[in-house]
Amino acid sequence: ESGSGKSLTGRALLGLLPDAAQWSARTMRFAGHDLLAMSLRERRRLCGSQMGMILQDPKYSLNPVMTVAKQMGEAFRLHEPGLRGRALRERIVEALAAVQIRDPARVADAYPHELSGGMGQRVMIAMMVSTGPRLLIADEPTSALDVAVSMQVLAVLDAMIARHNTGLMFISHDLPLVTSFCDRVAVMYAGRVVETCAARDLRHATHPYTRGLLAAN
Repeated sequence: ESGSGKSLTGRALLGLLPDAAQWSARTMRFAGHDLLAMSLRERRRLCGSQMGMILQDPKYSLNPVMTVAKQMGEAFRLHEPGLRGRALRERIVEALAAVQIRDPARVADAYPHELSGGMGQRVMIAMMVSTGPRLLIADEPTSALDVAVSMQVLAVLDAMIARHNTGLMFISHDLPLVTSFCDRVAVMYAGRVVETCAARDLRHATHPYTRGLLAAN
């Protein structure tokens, strides 16, 4: 449910919590590194190069005064500083085509306000996954979209993470969607994980809070 700490957990992994926020964990390991033993700067450097995040509404993620190509180019060059010119342009167009965007060259030159919500999320998927992160955090990526567009975006996301062998943390309050799209589920309440299980076993959950969520759905 809203306010349980799902989004804050994703931001904590990336080191994006506000200074006043406090969090704790027994262990937190990623790519062989103990994140709890690292400084915030070290963690941000590691996670920034090996993690990506997609938010629920692309209009809050994309810079409104920069073209899609400009923003994707900046993201790609963070990982490949030598990429520029025609090679960079081709890489951007290829990434947009990979997420099934029609006329990717035209979309590359568009501004965010010229894109639909579904198109904006495809751009974000192309930008985040094509840079080769080991983990992608998708925070309610379809909540601002209608059902038909949501299914299209999820199909693109599923294909892209499989193609790039990327791990996915999918944050959602939609239990039917979670059970159909994810392998494992962690249920959160008041900032804590209260139950984890395989998605196929969620209907057999035992925690009272999880049972309540299932009944509500």
